[in-house]
Amino acid sequence: MNTLPDGVTSETWCGIEALRVETPFSVARISLHGGQLLSFTPNGFDDLLWVSPTTSLPPKAIRGGVPVCWPYFGKQGQPDGAVQHGHARISRWPLTEAKREADGTAVLKLALPLRDGVPLELQMSLHIGRELRQSIDTLHRGDAPYRLTQALHTYFRVADVTQATVTGLEGLRYDDKYDGGTHVQSGDWSLRDPRDPGRSDRIYIGTGHRFDLLDPAGGRRIRLDTFGSRSLVVWNPGEAGAAAIGDMPDDGWRTFVCLEAANASDDAIELEPGQRHRLSQVVSVAAL
Repeated sequence: MNTLPDGVTSETWCGIEALRVETPFSVARISLHGGQLLSFTPNGFDDLLWVSPTTSLPPKAIRGGVPVCWPYFGKQGQPDGAVQHGHARISRWPLTEAKREADGTAVLKLALPLRDGVPLELQMSLHIGRELRQSIDTLHRGDAPYRLTQALHTYFRVADVTQATVTGLEGLRYDDKYDGGTHVQSGDWSLRDPRDPGRSDRIYIGTGHRFDLLDPAGGRRIRLDTFGSRSLVVWNPGEAGAAAIGDMPDDGWRTFVCLEAANASDDAIELEPGQRHRLSQVVSVAAL
């Protein structure tokens, strides 16, 4: 679209061309590169999202915010040379619609252009107001079944990740990327887990849809509700892992944790021709 509505402006933020969206309740920023939400700041709170201050810039993938991993997560089912997490996060997404609801909430819609060899259409909806509502809708346009894995790879900002906990996971089975094993969660998630302290790369399987990220150092609780998903990825590279990531400061791991609404591992989606699937999340915040 050529004309932006009131409250939506173009700007350069952290070296990235972005749309700034201002509502009576919050401010958000979105990069059309990757269709990537970069920032969501509700009134009275600091930004809920984290972007690396040393992130790579477009046309490379942006480190932080909410990357869209699609049409596969990681390299599940893909050859070794495949692009990590798929092409959606390194493609330009045209803005197809922007409007206001009666209360001032902004609604934006973006679409990922079709790609040769991928018989899927992808659209995204963002509702930016008192809370953030984000969904990605996949439509299978091909003539044979398609196995879809995906994630909204959300980087949540915390004041001190070593104090943070995540509820809603106790008793769930998870695949651990570090040791290749399957384990059962005991208590809430934290980096203080004695089984593998100081880092996390887990796919929780058979999850519910509500998780609370408790950030006592920041004095807030971030709530994540997920829909169309029965798996949740929890990732933080820890000190050694962060030092090996080129577009992240060595101490960057201390101020974020990724909670990723996903269809991954056993939760892959088998799409028949003509079928749709929606993966969505709702993010809100309250003081502790």
